Amino acid sequence: MRLVVVGNGMAGARLVTEVRARDRDVRITVFGAETAPPYNRVLLSNVLAGSSGPAQVRLLDPSWYAEHGVEAVTGVRVTQIDRDTRTVVAENGRREPYDVLVLATGSEPMVPPIHGVERALPFRTLDDCHRILAQALPGRRAAVIGGGLLGIEAARGLAGRGLPVTLLHLADHLMERQLDPEAGVVLGETLAGVGIEVRTRVKVTDVLQEGVALADGDLVPAEVVVLACGVRPLTGLAADAGLEVRRGVVVDDELRTDDPAVFAIGECAEHDGTVYGLVAPAWEQAAVVADVITGRPARYRGSRLVTRLKARSVELAAMGETHLGDEHAEVVRFTHRAAGTYRKLVIRDDRLVGAILLGESDAVGTLTQLYDRGLSLPGDRAGLLFPGLAGAAEADTPVRMPDAAKVCHCNNVTKGEIRACWEAGARDVAAVAAATRATTGCGTCRDAVEGIVGWLCDQEGVSA
Repeated sequence: MRLVVVGNGMAGARLVTEVRARDRDVRITVFGAETAPPYNRVLLSNVLAGSSGPAQVRLLDPSWYAEHGVEAVTGVRVTQIDRDTRTVVAENGRREPYDVLVLATGSEPMVPPIHGVERALPFRTLDDCHRILAQALPGRRAAVIGGGLLGIEAARGLAGRGLPVTLLHLADHLMERQLDPEAGVVLGETLAGVGIEVRTRVKVTDVLQEGVALADGDLVPAEVVVLACGVRPLTGLAADAGLEVRRGVVVDDELRTDDPAVFAIGECAEHDGTVYGLVAPAWEQAAVVADVITGRPARYRGSRLVTRLKARSVELAAMGETHLGDEHAEVVRFTHRAAGTYRKLVIRDDRLVGAILLGESDAVGTLTQLYDRGLSLPGDRAGLLFPGLAGAAEADTPVRMPDAAKVCHCNNVTKGEIRACWEAGARDVAAVAAATRATTGCGTCRDAVEGIVGWLCDQEGVSA
């Protein structure tokens, strides 16, 4: 069987590794428009801040492809799908036949109709990071347009470089899709505490050489302007080939398009009316498609979204129906604005249907599992928000975590799997990551993995 994958990002690269793990004989060719090996986009803010280098966010080494019999064609775009002959055509004229084609084309930055917007730098790819860093010189000021997840990550990264940063957002509060107004205010105050000026309810009208002009007449001085106004699925290739496209490329529960030989996964795919823009759903979809095309029964039933932001001094997890109030559900809240803490649980029929956890919290792991699994909640609601309250067991500590507890949600890695990996000789986080992929998704589980590895070493008297 000849498998062609269009897109060598987080979804495409994961699919290739999943297929090769199941079948050594499938002939695999993967096309990537970027020249760099696949990398973790979620961690690009660390590259921007200087806390990680490009090699540290890489998902696959270039040598992996040769070692596993996979042909990677990088720096080359696929421009056409010829469904009649089952062939893809690349911009360099290459024609590659397929028996199965998987589209993992991802998304592109949205560019609002702002005068002079071409002077702004998008924040989406590793090349974007390099372009931003080339301008982020000492003594310069930065403005970031867009107060969603990407905009906040960009602002935090630039602030980590020592630049004064102004974050500009059109909506009433930051991350309005994931957060309620109170959480948005607390997040804004947290960012202010690390040197980021947050301005909401502002409309950018012009990007000038000297800064950003606003509709109210103000000028925000900035030599570096970063654009982070959201993304949209890259569907042109599929649409030109006559495949059904709405917001994304429409797929069924096997992630097939309306052409049975063509699948779509990740940010370009629309399943049951939803386009997922997070890494965990993309990786779940990759596993399903890998099963299907290697002859194993599998179905994708959708994903329960957990949005995570973890930058220095800023930790956030939001999941489910976060905007519901007391009139529609049981809501449990705690706010300590001076400490940058906001916690909210949304409960229906004794099940957790939404949560916001802003600020450092030892409840994130337990609450994410309760949300993922739809489990009945204990009656002690305060104990859910504060696991150590009144002597309650702290479920996230290595000692009390059951082996079945999920530590890395992006890759479905449990404490038991980390323990087994440690017993097989993995003595540090890098070795655990290589064996299980834990920490290679959003990166928020790194502290937990370090804690478990350290605890195991201490228990057995082994040097890490």
